[in-house]
Amino acid sequence: MKLSHYDEEGQAHMVDVGAKPPTRREARARAFVELSAEALTALPLNPKGNPLEVARFAGIQAAKQTAFLIPMCHPLQLSFVDVEAKIVAGGVEVETVAATVAGTGVEMEAMTAASVAALTVYDMTKALDKGIRIREVELVSKSGGKSGEWRREGR
Repeated sequence: MKLSHYDEEGQAHMVDVGAKPPTRREARARAFVELSAEALTALPLNPKGNPLEVARFAGIQAAKQTAFLIPMCHPLQLSFVDVEAKIVAGGVEVETVAATVAGTGVEMEAMTAASVAALTVYDMTKALDKGIRIREVELVSKSGGKSGEWRREGR
């Protein structure tokens, strides 16, 4: 298997996607922020503001900045980004979606949004819980482009 971001000499490079036809592409990702029961109970009373709403905005902003953070990512004109952060048993689940019409996919944008939203929940709640863990940052599904549909099994 050949990795696309390396040339014949093993040097990292940006893939040329100029010849690829633009198609609608969408990716979904998730992350989980494990919090103590005490932190979950106190979450709505956070003096810094609503951590879930701040995380939502942070994730949207992060998706738009992905190419500045990940060296070989192409800057994409995103047509849609959504981030949902909700309290569930044991913590906060973050789910994201990113979409574009382009010659390359938006997996990195969706995963960056999920990661930064999770980090924002951590930042907003760290005074309540020193044992916070961010787990399972993962791509859930993608569509569009040459490789078509992909979905993580069990989702």
